[in-house]
Amino acid sequence: MLKPEENERVTRSGPGTPLGKLMRAYWQPAALVSEMAPERQVKPVRLLGEDLVLFRTEDGGWALVGRFCAHRGVDLAFARHENDGLRCLYHGWLYGADGQCKEQPAEPAHSRFAQRIRIPAYPCVERNGIVFAYLGEGDPPPFPAYDAFTAPAQYTFAFKGMWECNWLQGLEGGIDPSHVSFLHRFIDEDPREVYGQQFSEIVEGTDQKLSKLVGDSYRPDIEVEEAEHGLRVYALRQLTEDVKHVRITNLVFPNAFVVPFGNSKVFIQWHVPVDDFTHYWYMIFYDFAEETDQATLLEQRLKEVSLPDYRPLRNRENNWGYDPSEQKNLTYTGMGLDINVHDQWAVESMGRIQDRTTERLGVSDRAVTANRRMLLRAIESFEAGGAIPAHPVDDESAAALTGPLAVDTIAPTADWEATWRRREAERRAESPWAGEKTHAER
Repeated sequence: MLKPEENERVTRSGPGTPLGKLMRAYWQPAALVSEMAPERQVKPVRLLGEDLVLFRTEDGGWALVGRFCAHRGVDLAFARHENDGLRCLYHGWLYGADGQCKEQPAEPAHSRFAQRIRIPAYPCVERNGIVFAYLGEGDPPPFPAYDAFTAPAQYTFAFKGMWECNWLQGLEGGIDPSHVSFLHRFIDEDPREVYGQQFSEIVEGTDQKLSKLVGDSYRPDIEVEEAEHGLRVYALRQLTEDVKHVRITNLVFPNAFVVPFGNSKVFIQWHVPVDDFTHYWYMIFYDFAEETDQATLLEQRLKEVSLPDYRPLRNRENNWGYDPSEQKNLTYTGMGLDINVHDQWAVESMGRIQDRTTERLGVSDRAVTANRRMLLRAIESFEAGGAIPAHPVDDESAAALTGPLAVDTIAPTADWEATWRRREAERRAESPWAGEKTHAER
């Protein structure tokens, strides 16, 4: 459990808060490229408690500026998108991508007033379907060489969803390896295909689907180690005296995790505060073996959310679609086949901000407790001007942040670690795009 002041420290991310300052030191997802309407590449964005507007620039890049005109506070989300900037509808003030006011039509021709007016503006970079923004001070850090960023676009798919709770609840769900034995299990046969395939695909080296394998082996040995990217989490299930199921997930500090998704697929998922009570998860799914059918995946995911907010159709207001008959006969949750809804229910049901002063954590919660210790240390270090995890300071250190390795395989008990590393190296060697990388040798 945490002390009340510690719980406040790791959940409050608004401007000026210790956590908010730390999270602003990293690139954060701001929007999906696919959610920007072709006829108007302008969108309001609320990120880390700030109201902003994202828009496309003439050079094909992106700009993120404050949402309200410095003149009279009018909403720039409705501004005219022209002259490589946003022109306020009220009095015609024009703002550039850097937030600088460029024109004030009603002011005298000789006036230099505009030169003194600037609204907030933040650098943006597009990576595999997501626009990332840097809201911190000074120059942004270089991008790490994570697989999600280096994979060719045709091998990836990006999406997002809104969860109505604090960001840390979503993140902690993703680094908790034991919950899959219950939350995502089926009473009988698992009928999921394509999305949800993470649990319906046959695990390499067995004749079992992952959902049944982890459901039957519900007491994994969980080991956690610090890594360059944050944490590496091992969930080891002893299937027989000679064979283990090895599942490796990762915390990518401060607010993402990487999870294996079948035998050739992986995804990274960020949990990004809208404010302290709501957040978006952003995902980049990538395949080491085959190009992704982005159109089909997008169509499937859009059936589960309402636009423009990407709020799940199953949500708190309708009890997440809970059906007691389904719970009795098909799924463990009774909340449909979408694994996102299962996770959403778990973290939203805790309340908008979980009270961690009342929880009771056990040995199986090692990853959660390790992350909290890392997060509290990082906040303290950043306040003191010290180093923070997974934060490259130059191109060389960014290039060293690779992978992270996410594995789901069967291995001999005697040399399970050497086996999964060898198989990961083989998977990458056979990949059309990852073959020259040497992540698995690290």
